[in-house]
Amino acid sequence: MTSPIPVPPDDAPASGGTPAGGAGAVTGARPPVGEFVFAGICAAVGVYTIIGAGFIRVPPGSASVLGPRVFPYAVGVLLLVASLVVIAQVLRGGRGTPDDGEDIDPDAPTDWLTVAKLVACFATQLVLIDWAGWPIAVAVLFAGAAWSLGAKRWWVALAAGLGLGLVTQLVFGAWLGLSLPAGPLLDWIPIFHG
Repeated sequence: MTSPIPVPPDDAPASGGTPAGGAGAVTGARPPVGEFVFAGICAAVGVYTIIGAGFIRVPPGSASVLGPRVFPYAVGVLLLVASLVVIAQVLRGGRGTPDDGEDIDPDAPTDWLTVAKLVACFATQLVLIDWAGWPIAVAVLFAGAAWSLGAKRWWVALAAGLGLGLVTQLVFGAWLGLSLPAGPLLDWIPIFHG
């Protein structure tokens, strides 16, 4: 005869280590610095977006009801509000909990070298867009991010990034009529211009 499986009481910790019915609060000695940094960066990006949207030039006599500033304002406000909500939740003791299937240690220290590599990849993207063009900049960003996150075959990521950059260049330039910088390698091909 088999014995029944014991059922923990309602207030016992669940298998994820958080109290059952809790809002993801994890009690521990480490302060949630990562959550504050993430929310602070998102809040700063939201404020920057709101301020930057005010500098968007609206053509006089524009027929558009919404105009070009509405979407950046909406994104900036949503980022700022979401960041403030996250900060308030973290101050109240809430922390994000990993999914049951994740094999990560939430208390492990941040790999700052990987973060620095990713930041360098994004900074390189900003420089390369004007200098080398959108497709090349996307290829470098895609390959650099894949390499930073541990990809063994960076050349495959470079080829995939180049393909992604060319496709988005065609979609935005040829089909939507928007202009992304093609760069000196593709500037002579008319299909890559909006």
